[in-house]
Amino acid sequence: METERFDIAEYLDSEEMIAAYLSSILEDGDAAEFITALGDVARAKGMAELAEKTGLGRESLYKTLSGKSKPRFDTVIKITRALGLNLNLAAQHIA
Repeated sequence: METERFDIAEYLDSEEMIAAYLSSILEDGDAAEFITALGDVARAKGMAELAEKTGLGRESLYKTLSGKSKPRFDTVIKITRALGLNLNLAAQHIA
């Protein structure tokens, strides 16, 4: 019996699912995990379309969103906006 590789991008099929996924990563993950998750969303929505909207090359986007690089914050903002996402902050009560 052969198993298939799991690809989260196949399940990111609604704005709600995408928001829940990224919010979870922001809450529990680190910067590299968030960038990788953003790459998952980009693949789900279409890397070619994202490249066109951001003005960045497809290969550059794949490299940027691999989780192995540390993209500039302005690049992350450009990508999130092109994906139709907003980053919001909320106060956290620390005991």
